[in-house]
Amino acid sequence: MLSVQIVLFDGFDLLDALAPYEVFCVAEMITENALSVELVTAEGPRSVPSGTNGLKIEAGDRLDPMRPGIILVPGASGPVEGDGPDSVPSILGRTVHTALPGMLGKALEQKDVVVATVCGGSLVLAMAGLLEGRPAVTNHLGMDLLGATGAVPIPARVVDDGNLVSGGGVTSGLDAALYLVEREFGPRIAYEIEQLFEYERRGTVWRATGMAPIRLTGSEPQKAEKQAAIKVGTPTGKTQQEFAFDGDWDTTIATPFGKLQVRLSIVTYNGVVHGKAIQGNETVDFLDSVLQGDKLVWLLKITRPMRLNLKFEVAVDGDHMTGVAKAGMLPASKLTGRRIP
Repeated sequence: MLSVQIVLFDGFDLLDALAPYEVFCVAEMITENALSVELVTAEGPRSVPSGTNGLKIEAGDRLDPMRPGIILVPGASGPVEGDGPDSVPSILGRTVHTALPGMLGKALEQKDVVVATVCGGSLVLAMAGLLEGRPAVTNHLGMDLLGATGAVPIPARVVDDGNLVSGGGVTSGLDAALYLVEREFGPRIAYEIEQLFEYERRGTVWRATGMAPIRLTGSEPQKAEKQAAIKVGTPTGKTQQEFAFDGDWDTTIATPFGKLQVRLSIVTYNGVVHGKAIQGNETVDFLDSVLQGDKLVWLLKITRPMRLNLKFEVAVDGDHMTGVAKAGMLPASKLTGRRIP
């Protein structure tokens, strides 16, 4: 019997979870119990408030990451922008700091477990560093953030990467669940559920198989040219400004998930600004640093409080530094700092 565990967490999106739940329930009925489906949490049986007016759903068991079968992770429901406690970024941030990501990491290590996600569910894994280098999809509003975590964003309805199957926006939970049913039990079972639901699946399921297409838009060379331009530095003609950032800086980054104390070490040579960020015992090099007018812009891979590629834009006034750090749909984090004498 195939086990399907649908994971709930505080603030989850109802449709993300319950649409696949109903697909799997019908599959259970028309396959003479060839599968079982249940609602679970990382903590065990409890009443779980959704992000839709706080409507609560009962989860009957604790997630078992070692159990063969399918584990499905929904996204969050709430305002997309802002850093209020009920916003999607805040809900995802809190979820990343529960026991759930560790359990999902164990599940991905099992050869007979498939982890599936719907909408922002892939961001829960990605922000915990579990999807680096792996193709995945999320809601279109979160694709930039997905890329900022080191995952490979694929703008498809459903993305199949073996033991990871991800669905895009909210209603794609139907498509992802039907695809998983077809993958496990064949097209006739999936078709029967489509007929019952009066629903036709949308889009092509993306897989890294078959011939690779030739790009016709020319977008890839343009992107490569832009990256090359950034790496060699953009001349500004402002020699004094080039060196204004040089030195060691004690900075504080106020994120929606707490304050980070980070030391920056910046030096300019051959017209290019180089930098390092030091947090505790971890040192990370700036990526693609470039002067844009009176601002210094760079990318930085961080692992705390979650795994992200942050884009920094900072300016200096004497020995004072101010700026922001941004990653996709997450609220911008404010940076302030002082030069170390």
